[in-house]
Amino acid sequence: MTAPPLSASPALGPLLARGALLSPFKRPRPGAAFSGGRLVLPGLRVDLARLAAYERVCGFPTGDDALPITYPHALGFPLAMRIMSGRAFPLPLLGLVHTSISLTRHRPLPATGTTYELAVHVDRLVPHRRGTEAVVVTELREDEGRGEDGTDGEVVWESESRYLARHRTDAQAPEPAPGSGEPPLPAAGPPLPVVDEWRLGADIGRRYGAVSGDRNPIHLSPLTARLFGFPRAIAHGMWTAARCLAAHGTPAAAHVAVDFRAPVLLPGTVAFAAQGGRFELRGTGGDGERMHVRGRVG
Repeated sequence: MTAPPLSASPALGPLLARGALLSPFKRPRPGAAFSGGRLVLPGLRVDLARLAAYERVCGFPTGDDALPITYPHALGFPLAMRIMSGRAFPLPLLGLVHTSISLTRHRPLPATGTTYELAVHVDRLVPHRRGTEAVVVTELREDEGRGEDGTDGEVVWESESRYLARHRTDAQAPEPAPGSGEPPLPAAGPPLPVVDEWRLGADIGRRYGAVSGDRNPIHLSPLTARLFGFPRAIAHGMWTAARCLAAHGTPAAAHVAVDFRAPVLLPGTVAFAAQGGRFELRGTGGDGERMHVRGRVG
């Protein structure tokens, strides 16, 4: 079921607050289900100042009349939060972990002269060995591509994100079989050659939060991060994905799969490694080259 079209992107602050207040009353359990409908935001024009700020924080070149491959995720994130912060959504928003994203850009996305339509829905809840994952699908269309009868136009960008709510599970539950809906994550192998090292400041979470709207307290300061069990603030998973893809590069039409393996503590130093279409973000020195992000571009 599709809700009436939105007239503007929802404000993230009130949604995060609502989700936080409702979280203690939600008890995730095996077998949970959800059908929360589809949110649509038509008539979307890109704010060029916000886009430039996003590009600077993530390392993309500025001034090109094209959206970075990760930017539509930032545009659709408030719609996803509106769904997942609602009373009907069975998983608590606090504690949800972004475990992976796969995204496809079918062709270049102009930043100017184009009006887009965003659509977001929770496709399904799936069992995970550590709990339950919500599978969130985001689609971007060009408004100009809509049919005269009002039918949806062609999808020019789409993504599937997975958010994990940890809870007790059946220890005997089998691992998902191939083809069961698990995302196409990069295969493990020998470490990739290091291309660069990045020193990350303590303010990366606050800077990315300012341009994305995602001001989750685990990203903002050591004090607020400690409330959720982290010794220091951690970088947004989508910032690490965007920073890696800015360094790696992507073709005009591309499919990307990213697996978020371990949080990146701020401040810190990480090693960016890449070879062919594969890339990794690993710890350095005392971090024992811990794997933070693994991905591939195709």
